[in-house]
Amino acid sequence: MQTISEIREILNERGIHPKHRLGQNFLHDQNQLRRLVDASGVGTGDLVLEIGPGTGTLTEALLDRGCEVVASELDGDMADIIESRLGGRLTLIRGDCLDGSRALSPDVLAALGNRPFRLVANLPYGAASPIMSLLAASHSCLGQFVTIQKEVGDRLLARSGTRQYGPLTVFVRAFCEVRSIGTLSPNCFWPAPKIESMMLEIVPREGHVDIDETDLGKTIHLIFSKRRKQLGTILGRAEPLPDGIDPERRPDSLEIEEVLLLAKHLGDSGRFGSGRT
Repeated sequence: MQTISEIREILNERGIHPKHRLGQNFLHDQNQLRRLVDASGVGTGDLVLEIGPGTGTLTEALLDRGCEVVASELDGDMADIIESRLGGRLTLIRGDCLDGSRALSPDVLAALGNRPFRLVANLPYGAASPIMSLLAASHSCLGQFVTIQKEVGDRLLARSGTRQYGPLTVFVRAFCEVRSIGTLSPNCFWPAPKIESMMLEIVPREGHVDIDETDLGKTIHLIFSKRRKQLGTILGRAEPLPDGIDPERRPDSLEIEEVLLLAKHLGDSGRFGSGRT
């Protein structure tokens, strides 16, 4: 794996500087990189999606484990580096990994080919939340093993009734279990960001989650956009609620299972369109 000196040399040779607008903070701590790959459990023949490979430090570690890597890189300069150093050993997608905020790009989807995969990535901070939400509800994603902004990690791990508990928490954990792998200091990156980072394991919950993804998203948006109000005020006092959910409660007091129950109730009642039977 590349050291911080090697990363700097690779960029200096091409006259390239890290782009702050793209969230380019390169994880160079090799112990933490190994920790992330070890947590993912990937090995020979496993399909891995990496988003934002940068100069390819994590990519090399995945390839050394025998993984089949699909790497999506938005920055043309970084894509050129990956192509020159690792071309032929992986599938490189040039461009945004997302098509809007609700789907992977057609090129990424074509490369994955409806096969089961894991996401292993040092995610660009600005893209982390939509990527994690999208893949949490994906039937093809076997798990996400990511480095993200600690503030976002705290939101994903938050308990009900806390300030951090909100839409991202509920949506991701409706489909997945979330566990902290560890916290990283800014010195693990170059350039060092001004914030701490966190490595997370996000894996699908056991068993089928009986919920319409669209109904869940609409329910979360509806209630958390007015999170300080009571459910009865948000939904209307005439709206009957599922057993055990008091209309005087506030959205952030609801546990994940209660939000799922409410979303199913609202979807079935026709709140978001035609009701289902």
